[in-house]
Amino acid sequence: MFIGREAELDTLNEMYSSDRFEFAVIYGRRRVGKTTLIKEFIKDKNAIYFLAREADGMINLKGFSNDVYAVTAKVSKGRAVFSDWERAFEYLYQISKDTRLILAIDEYPYLAGGYRPISSVIQAHIDTHLKDSKLFLILCGSSMSFMEEQVLGYKSPLYGRRTSQFKVTQFSFFESLPFFEGFENEDKAILFGCTGGIPEYLNKINPAKTVQENIIELFLTPSGHLYEEPSNLLKQELREPSTYNGVIEAIAGGASRLNEIATKCGMESNKCAKYLTSLMALGIVRKEFPVTDASSSKKSIYLLDDMMFRFWYRFVFPNMSAIASGLGKAVYEFDVKGAMSAYTGLVFEEICRQYLLEEAKRDGLPFFVGKFGRWWGNNPKEKRQEEIDILTFRKDSALFCECKWTNTLVGSRVLDDLKAQSELFTFKHTWYWLFAKTGFTDRLVREAEVRGDVRLIRFDEMVRASDQPH
Repeated sequence: MFIGREAELDTLNEMYSSDRFEFAVIYGRRRVGKTTLIKEFIKDKNAIYFLAREADGMINLKGFSNDVYAVTAKVSKGRAVFSDWERAFEYLYQISKDTRLILAIDEYPYLAGGYRPISSVIQAHIDTHLKDSKLFLILCGSSMSFMEEQVLGYKSPLYGRRTSQFKVTQFSFFESLPFFEGFENEDKAILFGCTGGIPEYLNKINPAKTVQENIIELFLTPSGHLYEEPSNLLKQELREPSTYNGVIEAIAGGASRLNEIATKCGMESNKCAKYLTSLMALGIVRKEFPVTDASSSKKSIYLLDDMMFRFWYRFVFPNMSAIASGLGKAVYEFDVKGAMSAYTGLVFEEICRQYLLEEAKRDGLPFFVGKFGRWWGNNPKEKRQEEIDILTFRKDSALFCECKWTNTLVGSRVLDDLKAQSELFTFKHTWYWLFAKTGFTDRLVREAEVRGDVRLIRFDEMVRASDQPH
């Protein structure tokens, strides 16, 4: 069953209907659903799908020839092979001069790695005659740095040739909800926090089992689908997985500033920064600034941006020996179960940020969304550090948000504290939104009803709102 990606699919189909040359670049981290999107798009169309191998140019040319002839000439595999890539694209031009044809090359970085001139070959054919054909070319890859630099980058031979590009990212919490049918709302947040909205991981959730059973089966069992997933991804993408593993472990363990991470890893800061840059390119780590100080490197911190990695390094990595010994259920009982509420608190903050963006689409914010993110800094009056979960502002208007993942009702003290924090700034117009897992005290509800600048939002209301059309 195909879920989500409606906007991308609509754009691809609109491009297809142009009946002229189109060139789409599709990229994103592994397991995010790029291939599924392509196959959904090309089904029932005149299309060639080729999955490049991590092999030399001749092996890929042979496989490419088989796939091309199987569609265009119905030739049995193994009987015809193009002499070179020039002849292959010349053949495709002759086929697509008057006929709409899709050519999707998946894992393009493998093809380019085995035959370096391929981008120049494609560029030359686009410039000389493919641009006048009806070919719909798709290049897809999981190596985001390669796709951004060697396909989309201005130094690439293909620069400026693409007619559209799609950076396929993980699903938001609200896009992930169809995978959570039958679960309680709190369980939906926990499952999202474990899988990070990655479609392949979401597909592994068994609706017939409890959250606990799913976590044990996926993460805490030696044969579990996600038991070794981060390690496998690092080995596929990076040359020094053990070093990167140490950097990620340091961040998962609470180190957030460059010097802290470098010290934990026993390396110099400038060397550590290079590893962090690579992890950011893969979408595993993100560099964050206080939303009002976007250029302040002194205040920047590093966080694990991939929730599955965050969950894995928090609960699986320290317990791999026990899990390998068959003690996964005990690991859940003694290490995971009691910590899930605190862990999901961070997940809830991300869900609230996504909800604000959904509200922006529904025109539900007090002003058009501006700069958006967390804020932390010094309170000179109280001589202490302050942190605001979400702050978005534009010109002289600002929205301050607090997110509480707790079983107790949120009271007026939380609003008072948030209002006091807002006074550290000089915005002329301010609003206050409080998000709560459970709900709010009667006193706070009455206060919000009187005031026009406060909105109280329960988690179940957020989930229900996702069913409303934008």
